[in-house]
Amino acid sequence: MARYLVTGCAGFIGSHLTEKLLETLGANGDVIRGLDNFETGKRENLAELLNRIEFFECDLRDAAAAAEACRGVDYIFHVAARPSVPRSVKDPRTSHTANIDGTFNLLEGARAAGVRRIVYSASSSAYGNQPGFPRVETMVPMPIAPYPVQKLAGEFYMKSYWQVYGMETVCLRYFNIFGPRQVPDSPYSGVMAKFALQMMRGERPTIFGDGEQGRDFTYIDNAVSANMLAMAAPAEKVAGRVFNVACGERHSLNKTFRILAELLEFNEEPIYGPSRAGDIRNSLADISSAREALGYQVTVSFEEGLRRTVEWYKRQYSEVAMR
Repeated sequence: MARYLVTGCAGFIGSHLTEKLLETLGANGDVIRGLDNFETGKRENLAELLNRIEFFECDLRDAAAAAEACRGVDYIFHVAARPSVPRSVKDPRTSHTANIDGTFNLLEGARAAGVRRIVYSASSSAYGNQPGFPRVETMVPMPIAPYPVQKLAGEFYMKSYWQVYGMETVCLRYFNIFGPRQVPDSPYSGVMAKFALQMMRGERPTIFGDGEQGRDFTYIDNAVSANMLAMAAPAEKVAGRVFNVACGERHSLNKTFRILAELLEFNEEPIYGPSRAGDIRNSLADISSAREALGYQVTVSFEEGLRRTVEWYKRQYSEVAMR
């Protein structure tokens, strides 16, 4: 019997991953442990999971609490973070302590507990606005805003603990993950979630910039699959390495708006505003390394992911949207 820890288990990505672990590994007798401080995670995301996991309500900035959460654990999915580029621009210190100090405390707790492998949720924003597409893991990172700098520091820490202490670590650089449970009504919400709720309310969404900036939008199921594959892959193929997790396609915000508008029967045009500080212009991933080392494949396309996401928001937010 193995014990798995998911940090940030009440968040958007973490709750989906916890659910998948319970479905696949929990059925075999493995124990799933979750950790969250509910700073950005939602208790309702754990409504159907909480009585099936070992849950620690704590903050990774507390080194003792992090060490306690790691005790007896074999494998860790480190998803917890204080996400959002704009949030980190506005308040870099709080993001720093959550994303860097929290990751360091987790690594030290994991080292003391003898954890075998950590799969770390990294960010494609580490590539910055450098020339050259698609983004390949061998490119020199050029992060712009504090958040990608912090996530990149986490990558370097992961690699260090593999090289110095022999703890197997794998870093997954996510490209614009979207899907059900992504918070739609925060100033720092992902564009897909925010657009969907605004359209449901009859409000015109704001696109920052000209809308031709592109993203490699990646449905949540693909990210969950990559995590599972990264945890199971042979160490000689993945330990100490970084992998892009994406669909390998670029879609503009204008195109994304049009598809969402059609799905939601929204007939207004978007509002265009000035570009935001710290935002990257384009993203597009080369996913060949993940395909070769992990066996990663895109399981849900961009268009199908949009359809599933819209259906979920319709079910969850139809009453809210009418207020």
